[in-house]
Amino acid sequence: MNKLTCFTAVEFPDDPNVAGICYWYACPFEDAEVGDNVIAPLGRHNNTQKGVIREVRWTDEFDAPFPMYMIKYVRQLIKEQKEL
Repeated sequence: MNKLTCFTAVEFPDDPNVAGICYWYACPFEDAEVGDNVIAPLGRHNNTQKGVIREVRWTDEFDAPFPMYMIKYVRQLIKEQKEL
């Protein structure tokens, strides 16, 4: 059986050039959730920026939301500390 891949739609609200636009990334972190912050490469130069996960989708690579040969990977997942 094929293992499903985690894909995340990430928005970069602090960057005025791309605010309001979501970009799809493959995410190697299985505990990624909507609202989590991530560090991911953006643009032609792959400069890393902080973004926010807006959607999480688990699917096979052949059904990826963006062509696999062009997809980039989330580099770091930043979980918010939840108060008890």
